[in-house]
Amino acid sequence: MTSRRSALRFGGAAVAAAIAVPVLGPPAAAAGFEPEPGSDGVGDPLFPTLGNGGYQVVHYDLTFDFTPVTYDFSAVVKMNAKATQDLSAFNLDTDGHTIESVTIAGRDAGWALSAGSSGQELTVTPGRPLHTGQPFTIEIRYRGNGKAPRLGLTGWNFGADGGFASAAQSSRADTFLPCNDTPSDKATWTFHISAPQGFVATANGELLQTTPRADGFTVWHFALRERMPTELLGIAVVKGTYLYGTSHRGLPLRHIVPQGQEDTYGPIVARTADHLAWTEARFGRYPYSVYGLHIYDGYGDALENQTLSLFGTNWFKPNAEGRPGYETTMIHELVHQWYGDSVTPADWQQAWLNEGPAVYYAGVYGEERGWSVFADKMRTTYGKLDAIRAEDGPPGLPKALGGTNIYDGGALVLYALRRQTGDRRFDRVMRLWPERFKDRNVTSEDFIRHTVDVTGDRSLDPFLRDWLFGAVNPPMPGHPDWKATA
Repeated sequence: MTSRRSALRFGGAAVAAAIAVPVLGPPAAAAGFEPEPGSDGVGDPLFPTLGNGGYQVVHYDLTFDFTPVTYDFSAVVKMNAKATQDLSAFNLDTDGHTIESVTIAGRDAGWALSAGSSGQELTVTPGRPLHTGQPFTIEIRYRGNGKAPRLGLTGWNFGADGGFASAAQSSRADTFLPCNDTPSDKATWTFHISAPQGFVATANGELLQTTPRADGFTVWHFALRERMPTELLGIAVVKGTYLYGTSHRGLPLRHIVPQGQEDTYGPIVARTADHLAWTEARFGRYPYSVYGLHIYDGYGDALENQTLSLFGTNWFKPNAEGRPGYETTMIHELVHQWYGDSVTPADWQQAWLNEGPAVYYAGVYGEERGWSVFADKMRTTYGKLDAIRAEDGPPGLPKALGGTNIYDGGALVLYALRRQTGDRRFDRVMRLWPERFKDRNVTSEDFIRHTVDVTGDRSLDPFLRDWLFGAVNPPMPGHPDWKATA
């Protein structure tokens, strides 16, 4: 019997073999066949032209050949997709790439680049229009330079080693590959990333094998069997060291730390096993087949790339009391593997569903260790949130990403819900959420219905609507003395 692991061993070749590529459909004159171009966006409230209409991607296979120090790269992305309408043409998001060729089912396709609102639009015209429901394959060969100018923001992050790491959230995956750059289109992935001697490559999912090349480069092959949106792309070529371990229940762990600093970061990444035990006790089984941290000096933040959270080296310093406060950030990004990665917002206006739980449980973790008092943080947030609602929108209707309303405000919604329902019912709501909606896209409406269904309490519908969408904070259950202070 062939195992799943061996079936995926040769990356894209095995995946492609498992997906039949049909002959393109009958001529456009067929009855009822009215092909039109797909839209150049999916209508995201915060990024209207992000993503594209008319198709859904099933699988990405990315070959990425990167040269450190010069930052030049050449690449091929192969996509298995399905038309969701009769298509005469469709778009992909891209930015800063030189397109060399585009084929559909091995046949040359027409293509054109144009400026978009957050990058570029690659419009592809098949030799024959596509029918609704028709599977198709598209292959794009392209090249570029990681430091080249782009029309939008870049997802490239460069370290002192001459390498790079990707941080694509929320609209920057298109600086690495032409793609359907929206959280609503999740797909499986395979990667084949080259790195020269002295460097390692990383990517989401499991490392299947490495293949040496005659030019001294090594190709690293990875497979991510679980679907992922483009914004969680985590590829890199760095001077790093892989460190391995297992969780307490045997989940494989792999981390990448700066080369020569294994003694510094080894004990830090080793804490991941305990962190997984803590989160799994609350949310159930970890939703993927591998996890780890990538620590890199070229990045200054922390990001929940699926199965491989990315951290800057600057995070890992004891706080003023000498405590490892950075562990709360490690918990934050780990919580995202359930809330945001496995259960993904349908659009970016639902981002509190990612950040609220991550902030909330990081605060709970810190309080359990005596590092902070979570109620104090929530009281401070309550005092400021009315002014933030007026300026940036309420937690469930933000006007932009990255604000306190989504992060601490989202956690405050959950804090209020726990005060209203009691610990036991709240814990059940939160545990069943990633179980019921695993691998799906969700909205605030889904969360409201889920909460009412799990608790049987219909009064939680207006309760949550007031907290998520209201212009001012509702009264905090159990804390009538909490008032707006700004």
